[in-house]
Amino acid sequence: MDYFFDGLTLIDVHKDLTRNIASLITSENLFNDLSDAPQDWETAMQVELDGKPKDFDSASPIIHRPFEDALWDNAITYPFDHWMKSRFSDGSHGVWYGADSVQTSIYESAHHWYSGLLKNSGFDVPGMMSERKVYLVRCDAALINLKEKALAFPQITSPNDYTYCQAIGARLHHEGHPGLVSRSVRNLSGETYAVLRAQVLSAPRICAYFTYELTKDAIVALEDGKKEFLIIKR
Repeated sequence: MDYFFDGLTLIDVHKDLTRNIASLITSENLFNDLSDAPQDWETAMQVELDGKPKDFDSASPIIHRPFEDALWDNAITYPFDHWMKSRFSDGSHGVWYGADSVQTSIYESAHHWYSGLLKNSGFDVPGMMSERKVYLVRCDAALINLKEKALAFPQITSPNDYTYCQAIGARLHHEGHPGLVSRSVRNLSGETYAVLRAQVLSAPRICAYFTYELTKDAIVALEDGKKEFLIIKR
């Protein structure tokens, strides 16, 4: 680790990244048990929003802000508010993960769904399914470039041991860096982004819906729950 940070370069990123998370494709209104009238649901959402701290400025009309607030939380702020262990965090700080493409985001998230959730809970049997939303999120930041370092330091792309990467993430977070770019571990032709500061992310919007289905020997990503988009052998 003493010499790892020597010679690091920056990548000036100004583009959309993909954020792939588990989420119901059709969600239930949280206030529909209070009233049967949709206008009452909007009133309840506005009351809830008025009681929240203002996280960002918006030019949208106030009637649309509950939906915009949900987009912002789901696509950007959630990992910064709910810390957990991951490749570049030991659990002491939040990390937002994005990818260079929808395909890379599926390879990465499908692996963690199967290996991290289903296998750990004993539900890794054919027929299991997960609904996903893929967001586009704008990133504007000078990010640390780990892509070339990964060739000399294979610990960066270790499939299962995150110890080395967590030490890197801890230092970059402590020193205030906005994040890093690395090679995708699950899609060798792709790139992944670990963002450490929410301020460099903006403009979240939904770009696709997927359903992951576990079969006997693969994970099938179905676009809109119907069309085969990607099959990942396991």
